[in-house]
Amino acid sequence: MNLSEVSWDIENAGIWPLPVKIAVIALSCLLVSAGWVYFDTQQQSSDLGNERHKEQALRQAFETKQKKAANLDQYRRQLEDIEKTFGNLLRQLPDKTQVPELLVDVSQTGLASGLEFELFKPGSEVTKEFYAELPIDIRVIGNYMEFGAFISGLASLPRIVTIHNVKIAPQKEGKNAVLIMEALVKTYRYLDETARESKPAPK
Repeated sequence: MNLSEVSWDIENAGIWPLPVKIAVIALSCLLVSAGWVYFDTQQQSSDLGNERHKEQALRQAFETKQKKAANLDQYRRQLEDIEKTFGNLLRQLPDKTQVPELLVDVSQTGLASGLEFELFKPGSEVTKEFYAELPIDIRVIGNYMEFGAFISGLASLPRIVTIHNVKIAPQKEGKNAVLIMEALVKTYRYLDETARESKPAPK
């Protein structure tokens, strides 16, 4: 068979020699199969990449949860410690019936330190989320040692008492070298559920 004598016009494909027909058909099938495999495999490759990303994300999530589960007992102990500490702090906040006693403790601490009170003025309560602040304006006469003993005494009280806006100046009158300290002392009380529910909503 001389291939130069074959007319390669597609319209004359019917008169092509049988071996040529078989070769053309085989080549066409091969090209079609190759194209189908290529495009189908490309989509599958893309899907496989997406699934691998999902697998990696799930693996990381699993490892994170596994670490948390392994440390669950430790987290529970930490939570118990936090709750215990929080409970101890709440016990340092007086309830409403204990506030007068705490005010007496503050004034007695000042007197025991050798201070002379010129002013001891409790203000209006300031309500917070779960506690209330009771500010007390004080003005006392004494010296640095007595001021230090007073502040140290407040810190050693069984209830939480803080001191703010401390101002110390020499006394203008009198022959003794004494000082005047003005400060804002704050005590706190715990608001129970009833008090929190009755608290007016903020505007």
